Amino acid sequence: MRVVTLLPSATEIVYALGVEPVGVSHECDHPPAAREQPSVNRSRVDPTATSGEINEQVADAEAGDGVYAIDRATLAELDPDLVVTQGVCDVCAIDHVQVATAVDELGLETEVLTLDVHSLDDLFESIHEVGAAIDRGERASDLVAELRDRVAAVETTAARAETEPRVAVLDWLDPVMVAGHWVPEMVDRAGGRYGLEAAGGDSRPREWAEIREYDPDVLVAAPCGFDIEQTRENLADLTGRPGFDGLTAVREGRVHVLDGHHYVNRSGPRLVDTMEFLGALVHPELFDAPPRDVALDLGTVQA
Repeated sequence: MRVVTLLPSATEIVYALGVEPVGVSHECDHPPAAREQPSVNRSRVDPTATSGEINEQVADAEAGDGVYAIDRATLAELDPDLVVTQGVCDVCAIDHVQVATAVDELGLETEVLTLDVHSLDDLFESIHEVGAAIDRGERASDLVAELRDRVAAVETTAARAETEPRVAVLDWLDPVMVAGHWVPEMVDRAGGRYGLEAAGGDSRPREWAEIREYDPDVLVAAPCGFDIEQTRENLADLTGRPGFDGLTAVREGRVHVLDGHHYVNRSGPRLVDTMEFLGALVHPELFDAPPRDVALDLGTVQA
């Protein structure tokens, strides 16, 4: 079967189920073999810009032709049996409506599968959906069972905690945005309290005063699309805000930078890795520390 995946999480799911896509999105970089596949879309936003500049570029793109464009010539040449896209966020990846329109106008006999993940259960269901679509149903069931076992292990460990710290995860720094969707659930299940957004809620901009009033015990910076190094380059958007040094998380040395690009904001199988990492940031006394290329504390980042 010829499969095109138009978001990184879908690419990771397809590879995990033993199928190599014939085309991917411009952001698909895991596993490394994905980087060798043809890109079927492009972004109208410069991903190397500052967080504030990217925010402005996204607003301009949304007011125009959209953040992403499909390379119709490449899509037609690949002639896939299945295209996997998403319906969660038109800033994170190309919108499923654009994909369906392109497939229709090109006259392709292609099924379009739209993933809409807002929770861990949604992730597991999406793995089953992809597995059914590419004739890997049994492998999908095995993968989901493994992931559920790991989630249960995190919950079992977190249940031994004596405290339930207030946690805030930021998936953008300028403006400040609090991570929603699957993040509140993962923090809760990893033994923290996530008081700024309900499980499944959208990520959305917040006033800095709201973060200060909440005063998290643990603060995690994980901007969407930013790895550790790019977050480091934009960290002043957070640390330069008034009252930052007075936050409990700052005073107690519990501010962390987490790889948002590969983990927090990518709704594929590695979300369970992310939950394990969050467990370690919330309860370092119970969990092994994440790898240094995934998460660093503020002091290490600023050094």
